[in-house]
Amino acid sequence: MNTIIRLSLVPIFVVLAGLSGCASVETAATTVGSSIERVAERIVHPFSPAPASRPAPAGLDDYKTQVAQHVVQHNPGHTYEGQLPALLPAIVVLEITVDKNGQLTNVEVRRSRDPNASRIALAAVRRSTPLPRPRQLALATGKLTFSETFLFADRDRYQLRSLAGPQASE
Repeated sequence: MNTIIRLSLVPIFVVLAGLSGCASVETAATTVGSSIERVAERIVHPFSPAPASRPAPAGLDDYKTQVAQHVVQHNPGHTYEGQLPALLPAIVVLEITVDKNGQLTNVEVRRSRDPNASRIALAAVRRSTPLPRPRQLALATGKLTFSETFLFADRDRYQLRSLAGPQASE
């Protein structure tokens, strides 16, 4: 599919490059062709694992932000957009352990009063594996344990504390 998209659009860009006075029509066509291929790859495989060139997390907070973005990306039907209400129906705190490759080795509920919300939070993390690699954060022991808080806006939708904006006031 990528080849079809790429090949069908290259002649158009070659003509445009020639008309716009590009010094090298062939170079312009090659550059445009590779750009089209990258875009087509993201359309065909939107949830592909992050490329190996992803920057190493600067610290635990940065890593937790990467993980939270990853979980949101893999659970679009359960994430809540917008400002959280003043009173949250459920809050779930998970303790998550990953190995140096981002494979989930353990996930446990540390705090929750709502069994349904706990099941949703646990399923969201499990659906998102493998998680981003913790790199230098897991050098000493080969694994990393951290917590993430799921802030439920309603029965099924949540924001992750690492990404959540301000909450509405009463």
